[in-house]
Amino acid sequence: MHLRITLLLTLVLSTAFGQRIGMQLYSLRDYLPKDVYGYLDKTSDWGIRELEGGSTYGLSVEDFLELCEEHDLDMVAIGADYNDLASGVNKVIDQAKAFGVDYVVCYWIPHADGPLGIEDAKKAIAVFSSAGKTLAENGIKLCYHPHGFEFTKYGDGTVFDYMIKQLDPRYMNFEMDVYWVKQGGADPLALLKKYPNRFPLVHLKDRLPGTPNSDNGHADVETNVVLGEGDVGIGAFMDEAKRLGVKHFFIEDESSRVIDQVPQSVKFLKKWLK
Repeated sequence: MHLRITLLLTLVLSTAFGQRIGMQLYSLRDYLPKDVYGYLDKTSDWGIRELEGGSTYGLSVEDFLELCEEHDLDMVAIGADYNDLASGVNKVIDQAKAFGVDYVVCYWIPHADGPLGIEDAKKAIAVFSSAGKTLAENGIKLCYHPHGFEFTKYGDGTVFDYMIKQLDPRYMNFEMDVYWVKQGGADPLALLKKYPNRFPLVHLKDRLPGTPNSDNGHADVETNVVLGEGDVGIGAFMDEAKRLGVKHFFIEDESSRVIDQVPQSVKFLKKWLK
């Protein structure tokens, strides 16, 4: 009961005072397994208030959420495996309800290495449509996180254009990772303007200038730089993002410099977020 009241107050305060800075816990994948308490404490000290994750790092879900509450950290979204969405959506529902999150995110569509072909995209559309409807009926929102392999040409647009037009926003939306949109050859801000209110979640990740694009969902993690120091155009993106329907912003830094870079990225974001 205490946890529920705290989370409700957190939601009310967030709504009253604006969106808060979040982080995808994958950023700390090399650290949290060694010291969950210590690195959640550090995360809170940085000024992070919202989390996206899914692992409990050896703790029970209840104990992990209590630890998050202790550090004023609110779990907003967790990952959902594509195969579970295809054949075990009840497992996804149970996990989402256990974590008390509003969103589940699929991060990858299985396909042969390289760009996403249209047949695999059509299969994914069917999976997302069915699972998204079932999740919505249970009060859970489904999003897909593109990784850059969806922006190859198809028809008058791209494979991504085809996907987003086929997917009903009542049941399926998207988490934009601005780095991966840029990496795949698209413009994050232009994409957000083209499809307003289809990206309730965003991963904020900047890219080292001069990094070559790729269409296979792979890139050197060391090209992740402090927000505002790369070629993604984070500042211009943030100037428009809230107006265009983004509800939650998660820093994601996959580099080996994450401990040093995230506090600098938080400082950069305070112009737009609490």
